Amino acid sequence: MNLFINNLFRDPQFFFTWLVFIVFSICCHEFMHAYVALKQGDSTAADMGHLTLNPLKQMGLFSLIMLAVAGIAWGAVPVRPYLMRHRHSDALVAFAGPATNFGLFLVFGVLCFGAAKFTNNEFAIDMLWLGSLLNIVLFLLNLLPIPGLDGWTILRSFVPRIGDLSSEWMKGVFFILFFLVFFAFGILWKIGAVMTAYLMAGLSLVFG
Repeated sequence: MNLFINNLFRDPQFFFTWLVFIVFSICCHEFMHAYVALKQGDSTAADMGHLTLNPLKQMGLFSLIMLAVAGIAWGAVPVRPYLMRHRHSDALVAFAGPATNFGLFLVFGVLCFGAAKFTNNEFAIDMLWLGSLLNIVLFLLNLLPIPGLDGWTILRSFVPRIGDLSSEWMKGVFFILFFLVFFAFGILWKIGAVMTAYLMAGLSLVFG
């Protein structure tokens, strides 16, 4: 079976780079959910210790094990929309996570450009490129309007009737869409690679 952990022996540089960037990016993503929720009047996540970059808190042990074994991971923070300031606060909290990934996409992209322009350190360039690419993929993935992802919460905020659908119907849809996410990941990876390349090209045009 071709599990992600096999990369530990085949390509340890890629294995540990993937782990570091995924863990850091997810923790930043979840931290911003908790921070914006607090600013919107819901202190639930803050009270439970989610204003941290600690992966054990933001992701949990099982998610970290799955990351090492299968290369996939997730995080979550508890929120109570009814405590928030206005009807679209929940959408704002949901968008804060993907927006953070987009910001990291830009930051790592700029650092990658700088490393390529001013150094010949291929290891740093490759790491920063991967960090930028991973974050734009996380941005796109989390905005998909699929139950369990931030895009669904945002959609539900503006189309409340979606929340009235029966739970059994939603479970069936969820499992179908869950498998579609895996199919979509390859497409999003290609889109992300193009967007990262365009970011590098744009930076090259501006800064030469």
